[in-house]
Amino acid sequence: MSVLGRIRRISGSLVVAEDMAGIKMYEVVEVGSEGLIGEVSRIEGDVAYIQVYESTSGLMPGDPVRGTGNPLAVELGPGLMSQIYDGVQRPLEGIRELSKSIFVKRGVKLPALPRDKKWHFVPNQQAKPGTKLSGGTVIGTVKETELIEHRIMVPPNVHGILKEIQSEGEYTVEDIIGEVESDGKKIPLRLYHTWPVRLPRPYLDKLEPTEPLITGLRIIDTLFPIAKGGTAAIPGGFGTGKTVTLHGLAQWSEAKVVIYIGCGERGNEMTEVLERFPEYKDPWTGRPLMDRTILIANTSNMPVAAREASIYVGVTMAEYYRDQGYDVLLVADSTSRWAEALREIAGRLEEMPAEEGYPSYLASRIAEFYERAGRVVALGDPRRVGSVTLGGAVSPPGGDFTEPVTSHTRRFVRVFWALDTALAYSRHYPAINWLLSYSAYADTVSEWWRKNVNEMWAEDRKKALNILYRENEVREIVRLVGTEGLSETDKLVLFTARLLKEGFLKQNAFDPIDAFSDPKRQYKMLRSILTVHEAISSIISQGTITMAEVEPVITDLVAQLMRGRYTIPHDKLEEFDALVEKILEKLKGLQHAR
Repeated sequence: MSVLGRIRRISGSLVVAEDMAGIKMYEVVEVGSEGLIGEVSRIEGDVAYIQVYESTSGLMPGDPVRGTGNPLAVELGPGLMSQIYDGVQRPLEGIRELSKSIFVKRGVKLPALPRDKKWHFVPNQQAKPGTKLSGGTVIGTVKETELIEHRIMVPPNVHGILKEIQSEGEYTVEDIIGEVESDGKKIPLRLYHTWPVRLPRPYLDKLEPTEPLITGLRIIDTLFPIAKGGTAAIPGGFGTGKTVTLHGLAQWSEAKVVIYIGCGERGNEMTEVLERFPEYKDPWTGRPLMDRTILIANTSNMPVAAREASIYVGVTMAEYYRDQGYDVLLVADSTSRWAEALREIAGRLEEMPAEEGYPSYLASRIAEFYERAGRVVALGDPRRVGSVTLGGAVSPPGGDFTEPVTSHTRRFVRVFWALDTALAYSRHYPAINWLLSYSAYADTVSEWWRKNVNEMWAEDRKKALNILYRENEVREIVRLVGTEGLSETDKLVLFTARLLKEGFLKQNAFDPIDAFSDPKRQYKMLRSILTVHEAISSIISQGTITMAEVEPVITDLVAQLMRGRYTIPHDKLEEFDALVEKILEKLKGLQHAR
């Protein structure tokens, strides 16, 4: 122990300790006789201000405070996958078994990775004694789950000459599997290493995000796509479906690794996650979803300081799997609760408040979090490209998008999926408002869509958005003068917008067919609606046929087309073409009748 002080005063999760000369900022300390975990957040002379990650009830002035000499760090190695952690990376299942209770006892200390489990280590053939190693070099692999091959890397801050490496076999994470000599010092290598959560892991180069992260949600992938390594915010008021949308992203996205952070949300919502995720099947492989998922549970009734730490714990683990060459999706529900934790901690530190009581550094903290997203070339050999995609839910009070957390978040994210209370109450899900949402990745991912799906994707996407934007304008006209004054073109816009909303943008998360749409199915559905739109537009432009005559003729077929989202599976996309062909024949018959 580096420093031994004593408590001067206690204010909620904040403990002020004196006689702490030599303590460092962000150093982890043990508070009281139970050794509660805390972190130094401010130093004034020999007085340290400590935010404690556990309940401080029962602590008294004069109780000991011991420094550990280390910053808040996470253990990174095989055994992370499928785990459920609290906000400071303590395994909740292990705590339950240790305490024989469903309640988390104070002062419990457990390693994040199982120490008794043995892993089958296969050394890298290129890693031979005498080889010069740098940080990030892969020295072997471990089969962590059926979906994840865990690449054992030299820690980023270690380099030197490999003196020895163990042969293939069974090892625990504590066993020494190799040794590196650097500047005359011998550094042991294990299956795991630790990394400070507030320090971004280094990388070789940052790449432009050009490949979309397919989520299976049509309004996201087609209209407002997110790229691998991108950033997104999902703001919305109470009941708009933020949690369900995040569940959909976690369950259906093609990310190789998913990290779900329940940050300050209600306990019942997190309970649903903990119960359902182990039952979900990965749609891409058919394996259990937990084989590629890590859950971090820090609900609203848990210590507020740990809520602030949970975000950093999650993103550090995400960067670790990114460095292995995986595409990682991290979803945080919600960053508003994280910001509220910052506000409470700042209040106890007696810092000058800014907007709505939030600390003045709120914007910089949000920026620091989203800056850790990206698609990068990892350190070391062999060359690996991985990505961290960050998606944060925002819970603005009363659905007010001008409040500080939402407005600051908009500055640092490139995708904004705005959830609309009116859409949610009308049972339109996902309740993403297409007038308020946007994506800055639409142009960067268009080349991928052109090569892999259809070269007309970008144009058809713009056509669909223009129809939806024009529909909003036409509705304003209708409110003022009624439908009598509308042109036939505007009536067609209203008709097609209804097709888009009912047959494309709506999606049932619980329907076996409609819950997920791959890119080809998404484009086929969109193109089918636009083909009908273009055919009707060609007819009414001649001025002899009106929408009032067109609609009754094709009503039944259009209804079938809209129902296609949950009646036509992925392997029968030609049925969309057959429906469109029947509609075109009806329209031709209407023309010939004239």
